[in-house]
Amino acid sequence: MTAHTSSSSSLGLISSATAISQGAEAKVYYASLHPAPSPASTTETVDVLIKHRFHKGYRHPSLDNSLTKSRVAGEARALIRCLRCGVHVPGIRMVDAAEGVLALEWIDGKSVRFLLGGGAEGEEEEAADSEDSDVAEAAAQEDDTDPLSEYGATQDELMAMVGAEIAKMHRGDVVHGDLTTSNMMLRHPRSEKGLQLVLIDFGLAYTSTLVEDKAVDLYVLERAFASTHPASEPLFASVLRAYQAGMGREWTAISKRLDDVRLRGRKRSMVG
Repeated sequence: MTAHTSSSSSLGLISSATAISQGAEAKVYYASLHPAPSPASTTETVDVLIKHRFHKGYRHPSLDNSLTKSRVAGEARALIRCLRCGVHVPGIRMVDAAEGVLALEWIDGKSVRFLLGGGAEGEEEEAADSEDSDVAEAAAQEDDTDPLSEYGATQDELMAMVGAEIAKMHRGDVVHGDLTTSNMMLRHPRSEKGLQLVLIDFGLAYTSTLVEDKAVDLYVLERAFASTHPASEPLFASVLRAYQAGMGREWTAISKRLDDVRLRGRKRSMVG
């Protein structure tokens, strides 16, 4: 009865939510949650981002249910592990693994991709964590003003925050699996928590102590910088400096493996 009520509540929340984007695996919504009644509670609602891993008709129902539950639970576990390690990630507001629903804290801010001039996000990316829609971001880009100016931060400071958060995540043995500048948000300084770099979209995350996995995580981000942000070498170098400072003695092994991963990547590019 409890599970049925939970599923009904989550699907009911989606029915009243505002759709933002849809990818191959999930739909993303904006919604407001009403806090549970208590003597100390107020009538204020809580803004949330809902990620719904919808059922896939091309998969056998039992396999589909199993995969959906596993992936929602895995993403929630990765977020909880990051939170325990002090990594800035969205807080979890609701989990309904049976229906593939994960409700997360709404981040008041912009994606790092947008702040670095990489443009508005595509539908396949979880850009919906930003406060405004892609239309608003595109309109803002028509202004020549540096979008970082209202955050009171420079590009070097932003890159240092990126490197520091990834280091905290890797020290906690969480591998993101899809590190791009679209999957990073800069929380606005006007928000309650103040200026923060927040890592988002842990749908491909997993736990690993392997140097190889952490090096590949960095390589994925390096390639994302190269493809999205022209002349990005100095930016990524700033990320690595902050990452090195955060990793301490672990950096030596990861640095060597990152060089190996880069070499393998170049060989694959030449082969085609």
